[in-house]
Amino acid sequence: MGAASHKKILVVEDEQDILQLVKLYLEKEGFRVVTAMTGPECLRQVKEEKPDLIVLDLMLPEMDGLEVCKRLRSVPDTAMLPIIMLTAKAEESDTIIGLELGADDYVTKPFSPKALVARVKALLRRLERTPANGASHYRYGSLTMDLARHEVSLGKQEVPLTAKEFGLLEHLLRHPGRVLTRDVLLNAVWGYDYYGTTRTVDVHIRRLKQKLPLLEEAIVSVKSLGYKLKDPDGSG
Repeated sequence: MGAASHKKILVVEDEQDILQLVKLYLEKEGFRVVTAMTGPECLRQVKEEKPDLIVLDLMLPEMDGLEVCKRLRSVPDTAMLPIIMLTAKAEESDTIIGLELGADDYVTKPFSPKALVARVKALLRRLERTPANGASHYRYGSLTMDLARHEVSLGKQEVPLTAKEFGLLEHLLRHPGRVLTRDVLLNAVWGYDYYGTTRTVDVHIRRLKQKLPLLEEAIVSVKSLGYKLKDPDGSG
């Protein structure tokens, strides 16, 4: 509980009952919680409260969750802010768009508040994780990953990545030349308790290639299996 006590979560949900329930469960686990019920209010709260993570409902009045996500990702200060999106099962196509816009995770309604809290904890834990092999930097051509600073650069230019994009790239850089199945990547980056589809991995790989063009050729799709980062010397 102590680890959570200094973390601030912004919950954005226009249904008062769900909002209060999520707030109650998060506070019970020691999180500080601020709330918003509309898209514009969410953007204001992000500026004023500087939360560590946002739980963002997709269907919001005035400005929907997709537009909120897009705006947050377009500003350097919030480009890497962790976002968990709440969606209804019927909104699956919007869920994929949400992931493409930079949401780190999603939970479908109806959901268990305990499961949502577990996802919040898991995402924050992954952000704070230190590399298992003791490495603090990875280099791949002109790409540099600084794990301690949670930064990725191409040459001297820093490239903002979301938490999941960062985790996915780290896992690929840690295992160059090895074929990594979608399930392996899901477990490593999203966690064993994640119940989304393997399509999530494809969406994030596509985003990595868009943001880091040198990965366009370097990350190879292995048919029916998953992905492989070519060895830095160009082999494998």
